[in-house]
Amino acid sequence: MPMKKLSLIDPPGAEGVHHKLPPEAQSDLSVDFICAEVSDKPAERALIKSLLTGNLTPDPRAVEYRCAIFEDVYRFPGLCERVQELLDKIDFLRSYGSFLKENEEASSLWELIHRLNEIGDYIVCIEELYDCLCGEELRSEGLCLLRDYVREIYEDSGFAHLKKDIAALKQDTERIRSVTLGVNLNERYEPNGVGIISVNSRSFQKTGIISNFCDFLGREDDIQDSLEVKPGAAIRAVKDENKLNRKKVLKPLIPTLPEDPESGDLMNVLDRVVSHMLAGTTKKLKRMLSEHVEISSYVITSLIPQFMFYVRFAAYIRKCRSQGFAFCRPQVSGEGARDMQAEGLYNLKLIKGASEGEGPASIVPNDLDFCAQHRLYILTGANRGGKTTLTQAVGIAFLLAQNGIFVPAQSFRFSPADNIFTHFPADENKTMDLGRLGEEAKRFRELYTQAGAHSLILLNESFSSTSFEEGFYIAYDVVKSLKLLGARTIYNTHMHKLAQQVDELNGTVESDSQAASLMMGDQSGSRSYKVHVAPPEGRSYAQDIARKYGVTFEQLTGRA
Repeated sequence: MPMKKLSLIDPPGAEGVHHKLPPEAQSDLSVDFICAEVSDKPAERALIKSLLTGNLTPDPRAVEYRCAIFEDVYRFPGLCERVQELLDKIDFLRSYGSFLKENEEASSLWELIHRLNEIGDYIVCIEELYDCLCGEELRSEGLCLLRDYVREIYEDSGFAHLKKDIAALKQDTERIRSVTLGVNLNERYEPNGVGIISVNSRSFQKTGIISNFCDFLGREDDIQDSLEVKPGAAIRAVKDENKLNRKKVLKPLIPTLPEDPESGDLMNVLDRVVSHMLAGTTKKLKRMLSEHVEISSYVITSLIPQFMFYVRFAAYIRKCRSQGFAFCRPQVSGEGARDMQAEGLYNLKLIKGASEGEGPASIVPNDLDFCAQHRLYILTGANRGGKTTLTQAVGIAFLLAQNGIFVPAQSFRFSPADNIFTHFPADENKTMDLGRLGEEAKRFRELYTQAGAHSLILLNESFSSTSFEEGFYIAYDVVKSLKLLGARTIYNTHMHKLAQQVDELNGTVESDSQAASLMMGDQSGSRSYKVHVAPPEGRSYAQDIARKYGVTFEQLTGRA
């Protein structure tokens, strides 16, 4: 059977060019939090995080391929849990079993029996995997390819022969209860050759090899001219082996063997005895393994982390949906569109707090549209009005959708990004050398040089660590550069003046992408957490803080 490349991440023929989510974005989008919600097992979390952040691609076909697989996994929870268990079992056999281990010497009887049992387990796994995948109406290309590959193994004539041969060998080996050895002696009664007389289906009832041999020496009529085993031959136990010692015996008649059948010494001696006899059998077995088991088990078990990734996310979303939270399958636009249309979008992180409190009703969803006229949003609004939450929600939605996972929204259509870049406030410990503003400027330049027109860029209160005049000067040039780049961007800022000058910015730089002002609603002094495309209300960040804490002139003097 030829080696095949199967993947639940990339479709056949895809280039498989992946980008890794930058560490800053992983932190700003709370990837660790998401992975902890999806799995409570540290090892699984690490695998989920690796796959979630390491396979970003702008290829619409690859993203659609993943979406279809995830939908199949979501549709058949029982099937997927069962398949996961079978894949884990095959992986265990491949990683820790002996039947694929290379051994230049002929295998022993005991190793052969272990291998037969392991291969028998492998055959059962393939048969059950075949039944699982063929028993459902799968729609996704990825799972159909896996099903067809397992069917090819199952229906291959070599697999049928392997199954038949293993069954026959197991039937024979399971009957083995004892081995009769023949020992050739020289004139001094020293062993100079050992061979197998018979392999028996019954156990000897007594032990004591030396005693048995000496009893035979004492009876002339029991010394045979042939190797035929006489009916009724018995093994006589020795009560006092010291009586067998003679002054002139220079060497023991045969190697002294412990009477414990599980002793390592006894096993080693028997191993050496039977190795030559079993050489042909084990060579045949190895040949069958190399043709069937090694290739197929490697291909199938390489899919285990990918399959587990989908299964765990499906279980998490199934639980959230049962509590009333909305999720949808992302729809993929054509390559190069650089768009996104979201309805009822919300931040995945809100689910935990909402489920412990008022439930889905406490979450305010939003509609958002990236297109040529609204490709760069300058988001303003009241302090603590939900700007950062919405900015992060967009990044999380893209990250999930890029991996084929259902998105927290009523509907979500997008063209995949080549990567997601974030520029959120840094930890103060990281700004000591350059100062906060210097660190922000350096980090943004690095981000800009890595990003492209197909990237998603999220900025949160960037360049707000200095005076308004200095911050505005830097932010104005940054927005012009982002508009020229053409990447989908949200710039969340308290600098309302920046949003007020959107028309001027659009006229300054020639580009196929336009900037727009996005306002986070504030109705009658209360937070609505709803966004709409509109000019800012004109109040500054300081004015908003003053109103919140009651220190405006009107509030302090009672003239409000």
